[in-house]
Amino acid sequence: MKQLLDLDTWARKEHFNFFRQFEEPFFGVTTDIDCTTAFNKAKASGDSFFLSYLHKSLAAANEITPFRYRIAGDEVWVYDQVHASPTINRPDGTFGFAYMNFYEDAAAFEASSKAEIERVRQSTGLIPAVSGENVIHYSSLPWINFTAVSHARSFSFKDSCPKITFGKVKEVGARKMMPVSVHVHHALMDGFHVAQFLDGFQQRMEE
Repeated sequence: MKQLLDLDTWARKEHFNFFRQFEEPFFGVTTDIDCTTAFNKAKASGDSFFLSYLHKSLAAANEITPFRYRIAGDEVWVYDQVHASPTINRPDGTFGFAYMNFYEDAAAFEASSKAEIERVRQSTGLIPAVSGENVIHYSSLPWINFTAVSHARSFSFKDSCPKITFGKVKEVGARKMMPVSVHVHHALMDGFHVAQFLDGFQQRMEE
């Protein structure tokens, strides 16, 4: 479900009208997330660390309203819930786009997502069977301890979905740290909202 945002009463109306005219309206930040607790719990229980942090990031994003905003023409729609469209690596070195529904229950999310991962790994196509505007575009680069990320963009395609990238886990003393890059549409949100997401994600990674 989605609802139309009343632009006339929105405090960011001028910001929206200003940034949506940009050829490149996305901005991005990269930071390290302490994933020690989440990593150790996943390994101890035999659960997927990837699906664990993916679920925690989705839960954090769904709590921040601007992460559920999407632009359609001159309007902004607010989705009740957003889901994940991550890249899934295949044994032959290629990847495919997946679509994973968000469930608040982590076990339900993992079970559903494992089936989707297997579907993509057994396929040869690129585009998922189901997708849409109510997704966050995810990618994982577990081989690279990056400090910044840029994304391929088609400027003729009016995309407003957030893009989140996870990197290689590294050890810093007794802690495990993982780089996370977040790119968002500046007409829909600011650095303050990205900080709220990162704080929520970090909190969940420590639970």
